[in-house]
Amino acid sequence: MDIELAPEATEFGESALRSLGAAGGDELVRAAELDPYCRHALVSPVLNRVGAWELDPRHDPLELEAAAALCRACGYWATPYPVAERLARPGRAGVAAAPEAEADGLVVVTGPRPEAALAGLESRFAAVTPAGGRGLVRLTASARGAVLASGRGAAFVLPVRFRPVGAPGARDESVDADLALVLTLQCWTLLGMLDRAVRLAREHVLVREQFGRPLAQFQAVQFQLTDAEVERKGVDMLARYALWSLGSGGADALADALALRLAALDAADIVFRVAHQLHGALGFCDESPLSWLSRHSLPLRRLPVAGGATEEWLARRVGTRGLTGLFSEGPP
Repeated sequence: MDIELAPEATEFGESALRSLGAAGGDELVRAAELDPYCRHALVSPVLNRVGAWELDPRHDPLELEAAAALCRACGYWATPYPVAERLARPGRAGVAAAPEAEADGLVVVTGPRPEAALAGLESRFAAVTPAGGRGLVRLTASARGAVLASGRGAAFVLPVRFRPVGAPGARDESVDADLALVLTLQCWTLLGMLDRAVRLAREHVLVREQFGRPLAQFQAVQFQLTDAEVERKGVDMLARYALWSLGSGGADALADALALRLAALDAADIVFRVAHQLHGALGFCDESPLSWLSRHSLPLRRLPVAGGATEEWLARRVGTRGLTGLFSEGPP
């Protein structure tokens, strides 16, 4: 097992990070909140130039790693575009006859009133459910009229209408692979946000002074930053393991993706709490990138389900068998 990203994938992610920064960086999400309909025009051309949409993470392990690195770079800048969902598009899954095969992206929806961060996008999105259903989603009629008002505070989240395909109530076993892919890539996006949050907190305490010395010199502050970094690094390692599990095509890919999501949600709570505490009131002001980063992490942390429901989903998935680890015994 090798959980290190290939040099080509790492270089691809760094190139995307630089390109997004040169295209505006933090200003991209600010502009998108003013007009959600410009999200595609703001972001997609940049990703086109780096070759993002040429990646095929479903069939090529190296391109899967590159997709993960790209999602991490997009998370770093809180890029206002569903990059993970676009990369997980079902069009290359070998099911060209399926109605959802020509979709531009893939989202996970659940519950009687599903939501997705699709405000302002005209792209066609397929959807899968934790129960194994497939379908297509579109904004509801009432949501379309609220798009321009949805950016501020809602982080582009609006109600969607899920139209299932296939037999009602039937479970499609191939959905597990789709769920594992999109959930894993979303966690890599959230990991990029944690990278930035820790960096912002560190930079803040290095320059902000109290009682005549930088905040970074106070032991309590050092402990808080250490806690945040330990959580971030733990998600980093789990994200690499989940990516390896997904790329190896094992039966545990979905369970590993759910375990990663659960850990990432717990870590996000700690990292953003520490970052906001160290920033003080400034962290909630639009002048601080942390405010934008924190607000736009919420869809990833709450949709399709939040921490408690993710834990229940994982428990149902693994049952009494538990997760497969490095030292797990094989079948008798």
